[in-house]
Amino acid sequence: MEARLTTRTELYRAATRAALLGLVVNLALGIVKLVGGIVGSSFALISDSVNSLGDSLSSVVVLGALWYSQCPADEEHPYGHTRAEAVAASNVALLIIISALFIGWEAINRLTTQHDLPPVWTLWIAGANVLIKEGLYRYKLRIGRQTGSSAIIANAWDHRSDALCSLAVLIGLGVVRWAGPAYIWADEAAALIVVVAILWSGAKLFQTSTSELLDPQADAELVGQIRQAASSVPGVQQVEKLWVRKTGLEYLADIHIQVDARLSVEEGHRIGHKVKDKLIQEFISLRDVLVHLEPYPHTHGKR
Repeated sequence: MEARLTTRTELYRAATRAALLGLVVNLALGIVKLVGGIVGSSFALISDSVNSLGDSLSSVVVLGALWYSQCPADEEHPYGHTRAEAVAASNVALLIIISALFIGWEAINRLTTQHDLPPVWTLWIAGANVLIKEGLYRYKLRIGRQTGSSAIIANAWDHRSDALCSLAVLIGLGVVRWAGPAYIWADEAAALIVVVAILWSGAKLFQTSTSELLDPQADAELVGQIRQAASSVPGVQQVEKLWVRKTGLEYLADIHIQVDARLSVEEGHRIGHKVKDKLIQEFISLRDVLVHLEPYPHTHGKR
Protein backbone atom coordinates (compact mmCIF):
# COMPACT_ATOMS: atom_id res chain seq x y z
CA MET A 1 0.00 0.00 0.00
CA GLU A 2 1.38 3.44 -0.97
CA ALA A 3 2.26 5.92 1.80
CA ARG A 4 -0.15 8.84 2.02
CA LEU A 5 1.14 12.39 1.73
CA THR A 6 -0.42 14.68 4.32
CA THR A 7 0.38 18.24 3.21
CA ARG A 8 0.48 20.21 -0.04
CA THR A 9 4.17 20.92 0.62
CA GLU A 10 4.90 17.19 0.70
CA LEU A 11 2.90 16.79 -2.51
CA TYR A 12 5.09 19.27 -4.38
CA ARG A 13 8.29 18.07 -2.73
CA ALA A 14 7.69 14.46 -3.80
CA ALA A 15 6.78 15.51 -7.36
CA THR A 16 9.86 17.77 -7.54
CA ARG A 17 12.18 14.96 -6.40
CA ALA A 18 10.73 12.64 -9.05
CA ALA A 19 11.12 15.28 -11.79
CA LEU A 20 14.68 16.10 -10.67
CA LEU A 21 15.69 12.44 -10.69
CA GLY A 22 14.18 12.07 -14.16
CA LEU A 23 16.14 15.12 -15.36
CA VAL A 24 19.50 13.84 -14.09
CA VAL A 25 19.04 10.26 -15.33
CA ASN A 26 17.59 11.23 -18.73
CA LEU A 27 20.29 13.84 -19.33
CA ALA A 28 23.04 11.33 -18.48
CA LEU A 29 21.45 8.63 -20.65
CA GLY A 30 20.88 11.07 -23.51
CA ILE A 31 24.52 12.18 -23.55
CA VAL A 32 25.86 8.62 -23.30
CA LYS A 33 23.58 7.37 -26.10
CA LEU A 34 24.34 10.39 -28.31
CA VAL A 35 28.10 9.93 -27.96
CA GLY A 36 27.76 6.15 -28.31
CA GLY A 37 25.57 6.52 -31.40
CA ILE A 38 27.95 8.95 -33.11
CA VAL A 39 31.15 7.04 -32.26
CA GLY A 40 29.55 3.64 -32.84
CA SER A 41 27.73 4.62 -36.07
CA SER A 42 24.31 3.63 -34.68
CA PHE A 43 21.46 5.86 -35.81
CA ALA A 44 19.10 3.89 -33.55
CA LEU A 45 21.12 4.97 -30.51
CA ILE A 46 21.15 8.56 -31.76
CA SER A 47 17.35 8.44 -32.14
CA ASP A 48 17.00 7.02 -28.65
CA SER A 49 19.26 9.77 -27.31
CA VAL A 50 16.88 12.38 -28.76
CA ASN A 51 14.10 10.60 -26.89
CA SER A 52 16.00 10.88 -23.59
CA LEU A 53 17.09 14.48 -24.20
CA GLY A 54 13.46 15.34 -25.00
CA ASP A 55 12.45 13.79 -21.68
CA SER A 56 15.14 15.91 -20.00
CA LEU A 57 13.58 19.01 -21.51
CA SER A 58 10.18 17.87 -20.25
CA SER A 59 11.64 17.42 -16.75
CA VAL A 60 13.10 20.95 -16.83
CA VAL A 61 9.70 22.31 -17.80
CA VAL A 62 7.97 20.31 -15.06
CA LEU A 63 10.48 21.54 -12.45
CA GLY A 64 9.99 25.15 -13.54
CA ALA A 65 6.23 24.73 -13.57
CA LEU A 66 6.23 23.11 -10.11
CA TRP A 67 8.17 26.07 -8.75
CA TYR A 68 6.00 28.66 -10.50
CA SER A 69 2.79 26.84 -9.54
CA GLN A 70 3.56 27.38 -5.85
CA CYS A 71 3.77 31.17 -6.21
CA PRO A 72 0.96 32.77 -4.22
CA ALA A 73 -2.13 34.10 -5.96
CA ASP A 74 -2.14 37.79 -6.89
CA GLU A 75 -4.59 40.34 -8.29
CA GLU A 76 -4.02 39.22 -11.89
CA HIS A 77 -4.10 35.51 -11.02
CA PRO A 78 -6.60 35.03 -8.15
CA TYR A 79 -6.66 31.26 -8.79
CA GLY A 80 -2.87 30.98 -8.55
CA HIS A 81 -0.35 29.95 -11.22
CA THR A 82 -0.88 26.19 -11.36
CA ARG A 83 -1.81 26.20 -15.07
CA ALA A 84 1.84 26.96 -15.93
CA GLU A 85 2.59 23.22 -16.10
CA ALA A 86 -0.03 22.55 -18.78
CA VAL A 87 0.97 25.59 -20.87
CA ALA A 88 4.66 24.66 -20.82
CA ALA A 89 4.01 20.95 -21.40
CA SER A 90 1.99 21.65 -24.57
CA ASN A 91 4.90 23.63 -26.03
CA VAL A 92 7.42 20.93 -25.11
CA ALA A 93 5.17 18.34 -26.77
CA LEU A 94 5.33 20.26 -30.04
CA LEU A 95 9.14 20.41 -29.87
CA ILE A 96 9.30 16.66 -29.23
CA ILE A 97 7.03 15.94 -32.22
CA ILE A 98 9.11 18.15 -34.53
CA SER A 99 12.38 16.51 -33.42
CA ALA A 100 10.86 13.04 -33.97
CA LEU A 101 9.81 13.95 -37.52
CA PHE A 102 13.34 15.17 -38.27
CA ILE A 103 14.90 11.97 -36.92
CA GLY A 104 12.40 9.86 -38.86
CA TRP A 105 13.27 11.62 -42.12
CA GLU A 106 16.99 11.04 -41.51
CA ALA A 107 16.39 7.37 -40.69
CA ILE A 108 14.45 6.83 -43.93
CA ASN A 109 17.24 8.47 -45.96
CA ARG A 110 19.82 6.17 -44.33
CA LEU A 111 17.92 2.94 -44.99
CA THR A 112 19.71 2.36 -48.31
CA THR A 113 23.05 3.81 -47.20
CA GLN A 114 25.92 1.52 -46.26
CA HIS A 115 27.78 2.44 -43.08
CA ASP A 116 30.02 0.85 -40.48
CA LEU A 117 28.73 -1.92 -38.21
CA PRO A 118 28.04 -0.68 -34.65
CA PRO A 119 30.59 -2.08 -32.16
CA VAL A 120 29.50 -4.57 -29.52
CA TRP A 121 29.62 -2.02 -26.69
CA THR A 122 26.63 -0.20 -28.22
CA LEU A 123 24.54 -3.21 -27.17
CA TRP A 124 25.62 -2.70 -23.56
CA ILE A 125 24.46 0.93 -23.70
CA ALA A 126 21.05 -0.09 -25.07
CA GLY A 127 20.69 -2.94 -22.55
CA ALA A 128 21.59 -0.73 -19.58
CA ASN A 129 19.07 1.84 -20.77
CA VAL A 130 16.28 -0.77 -20.73
CA LEU A 131 17.00 -1.59 -17.07
CA ILE A 132 17.36 2.04 -15.96
CA LYS A 133 14.18 3.17 -17.71
CA GLU A 134 12.20 0.29 -16.23
CA GLY A 135 13.48 1.27 -12.78
CA LEU A 136 12.41 4.90 -13.35
CA TYR A 137 8.98 3.68 -14.46
CA ARG A 138 8.43 1.78 -11.21
CA TYR A 139 9.70 4.66 -9.05
CA LYS A 140 7.62 7.36 -10.72
CA LEU A 141 4.51 5.19 -10.78
CA ARG A 142 4.81 4.87 -6.99
CA ILE A 143 5.34 8.62 -6.55
CA GLY A 144 2.47 9.39 -8.92
CA ARG A 145 0.12 7.27 -6.85
CA GLN A 146 1.31 8.92 -3.64
CA THR A 147 0.84 12.46 -4.95
CA GLY A 148 -2.23 11.72 -7.06
CA SER A 149 -0.40 13.44 -9.93
CA SER A 150 -1.57 12.32 -13.35
CA ALA A 151 1.44 14.14 -14.84
CA ILE A 152 3.91 12.03 -12.87
CA ILE A 153 1.97 8.83 -13.64
CA ALA A 154 1.94 9.72 -17.34
CA ASN A 155 5.67 10.41 -17.10
CA ALA A 156 6.13 6.98 -15.52
CA TRP A 157 4.42 5.30 -18.47
CA ASP A 158 6.63 7.38 -20.76
CA HIS A 159 9.63 5.71 -19.11
CA ARG A 160 8.04 2.30 -19.72
CA SER A 161 7.63 3.32 -23.38
CA ASP A 162 11.30 4.40 -23.45
CA ALA A 163 12.33 1.03 -22.01
CA LEU A 164 10.48 -0.73 -24.83
CA CYS A 165 12.11 1.62 -27.37
CA SER A 166 15.55 0.77 -26.00
CA LEU A 167 14.63 -2.91 -26.23
CA ALA A 168 13.84 -2.37 -29.92
CA VAL A 169 17.21 -0.64 -30.32
CA LEU A 170 18.92 -3.54 -28.54
CA ILE A 171 17.26 -6.04 -30.86
CA GLY A 172 18.10 -3.95 -33.94
CA LEU A 173 21.75 -3.61 -32.91
CA GLY A 174 21.89 -7.32 -32.14
CA VAL A 175 20.58 -8.21 -35.59
CA VAL A 176 23.10 -5.90 -37.27
CA ARG A 177 25.97 -7.16 -35.13
CA TRP A 178 25.42 -10.88 -35.56
CA ALA A 179 23.69 -11.07 -38.94
CA GLY A 180 26.28 -8.96 -40.73
CA PRO A 181 26.31 -6.05 -43.22
CA ALA A 182 23.37 -7.46 -45.20
CA TYR A 183 21.12 -6.48 -42.29
CA ILE A 184 22.59 -3.03 -41.67
CA TRP A 185 19.11 -1.59 -42.31
CA ALA A 186 17.94 -3.09 -38.98
CA ASP A 187 19.62 -0.18 -37.17
CA GLU A 188 17.51 2.37 -39.07
CA ALA A 189 14.42 0.16 -38.68
CA ALA A 190 14.92 0.25 -34.91
CA ALA A 191 15.33 4.05 -35.16
CA LEU A 192 11.98 4.30 -36.95
CA ILE A 193 10.32 2.26 -34.18
CA VAL A 194 11.70 4.76 -31.67
CA VAL A 195 10.42 7.66 -33.82
CA VAL A 196 6.90 6.20 -33.82
CA ALA A 197 7.04 5.86 -30.02
CA ILE A 198 8.28 9.46 -29.64
CA LEU A 199 5.49 10.75 -31.89
CA TRP A 200 2.93 8.79 -29.88
CA SER A 201 4.27 10.12 -26.55
CA GLY A 202 4.47 13.68 -27.89
CA ALA A 203 0.92 13.57 -29.24
CA LYS A 204 -0.36 12.11 -25.98
CA LEU A 205 1.43 14.78 -23.94
CA PHE A 206 0.02 17.52 -26.18
CA GLN A 207 -3.52 16.11 -25.92
CA THR A 208 -3.30 15.78 -22.13
CA SER A 209 -1.84 19.24 -21.53
CA THR A 210 -4.22 21.08 -23.86
CA SER A 211 -7.18 19.15 -22.47
CA GLU A 212 -6.30 20.37 -18.97
CA LEU A 213 -6.54 23.96 -20.21
CA LEU A 214 -10.17 23.31 -21.20
CA ASP A 215 -11.26 22.54 -17.62
CA PRO A 216 -12.29 18.87 -17.96
CA GLN A 217 -14.03 17.17 -15.05
CA ALA A 218 -11.66 15.21 -12.80
CA ASP A 219 -11.73 11.42 -12.87
CA ALA A 220 -14.90 9.80 -11.58
CA GLU A 221 -13.20 8.15 -8.60
CA LEU A 222 -11.92 11.44 -7.14
CA VAL A 223 -15.24 13.19 -7.80
CA GLY A 224 -17.08 10.34 -6.05
CA GLN A 225 -14.78 10.53 -3.02
CA ILE A 226 -15.28 14.31 -2.72
CA ARG A 227 -19.05 13.92 -3.08
CA GLN A 228 -19.13 11.27 -0.34
CA ALA A 229 -16.98 13.38 2.02
CA ALA A 230 -19.20 16.45 1.52
CA SER A 231 -22.38 14.41 2.04
CA SER A 232 -21.06 13.19 5.41
CA VAL A 233 -20.97 16.71 6.90
CA PRO A 234 -23.85 17.18 9.37
CA GLY A 235 -26.53 19.46 7.90
CA VAL A 236 -25.86 18.55 4.27
CA GLN A 237 -29.04 17.00 2.91
CA GLN A 238 -27.72 16.33 -0.58
CA VAL A 239 -24.94 17.30 -2.99
CA GLU A 240 -26.74 18.82 -5.98
CA LYS A 241 -23.78 19.65 -8.26
CA LEU A 242 -20.06 18.97 -8.08
CA TRP A 243 -17.49 20.19 -10.57
CA VAL A 244 -13.83 19.39 -10.01
CA ARG A 245 -11.27 20.76 -12.47
CA LYS A 246 -7.58 19.95 -12.62
CA THR A 247 -5.02 22.73 -12.48
CA GLY A 248 -1.41 21.50 -12.41
CA LEU A 249 -0.97 19.07 -9.52
CA GLU A 250 -4.00 20.53 -7.75
CA TYR A 251 -7.76 20.78 -8.22
CA LEU A 252 -10.44 23.45 -7.87
CA ALA A 253 -13.91 22.35 -6.79
CA ASP A 254 -17.31 24.00 -7.19
CA ILE A 255 -19.98 22.31 -5.12
CA HIS A 256 -23.69 23.00 -4.64
CA ILE A 257 -25.06 21.54 -1.41
CA GLN A 258 -28.67 21.41 -0.32
CA VAL A 259 -29.50 22.31 3.30
CA ASP A 260 -32.71 22.66 5.31
CA ALA A 261 -34.54 25.67 3.84
CA ARG A 262 -35.67 26.71 7.35
CA LEU A 263 -32.11 27.39 8.51
CA SER A 264 -30.90 30.95 8.99
CA VAL A 265 -28.31 32.41 6.62
CA GLU A 266 -25.74 32.18 9.40
CA GLU A 267 -26.48 28.48 10.05
CA GLY A 268 -26.32 27.64 6.36
CA HIS A 269 -23.09 29.60 6.02
CA ARG A 270 -21.59 27.63 8.91
CA ILE A 271 -22.44 24.31 7.21
CA GLY A 272 -20.86 25.56 3.97
CA HIS A 273 -17.63 26.39 5.82
CA LYS A 274 -17.59 22.96 7.44
CA VAL A 275 -17.88 21.35 3.99
CA LYS A 276 -15.02 23.45 2.62
CA ASP A 277 -12.78 22.83 5.65
CA LYS A 278 -13.42 19.08 5.56
CA LEU A 279 -12.68 18.75 1.85
CA ILE A 280 -9.49 20.81 1.94
CA GLN A 281 -8.28 18.92 5.03
CA GLU A 282 -9.10 15.49 3.60
CA PHE A 283 -7.90 16.06 0.02
CA ILE A 284 -4.51 17.77 0.01
CA SER A 285 -4.63 18.20 -3.78
CA LEU A 286 -7.69 20.48 -3.47
CA ARG A 287 -6.43 24.05 -3.78
CA ASP A 288 -9.79 25.71 -3.16
CA VAL A 289 -13.49 24.85 -2.82
CA LEU A 290 -16.36 27.17 -3.73
CA VAL A 291 -19.51 26.16 -1.84
CA HIS A 292 -22.97 27.27 -2.97
CA LEU A 293 -26.05 26.68 -0.81
CA GLU A 294 -29.42 25.50 -2.16
CA PRO A 295 -32.68 24.89 -0.22
CA TYR A 296 -33.50 21.21 0.21
CA PRO A 297 -36.82 20.76 -1.67
CA HIS A 298 -38.40 18.48 0.95
CA THR A 299 -38.11 21.20 3.60
CA HIS A 300 -38.76 24.27 1.44
CA GLY A 301 -41.78 26.16 2.68
CA LYS A 302 -42.45 23.84 5.65
CA ARG A 303 -42.73 25.11 9.21
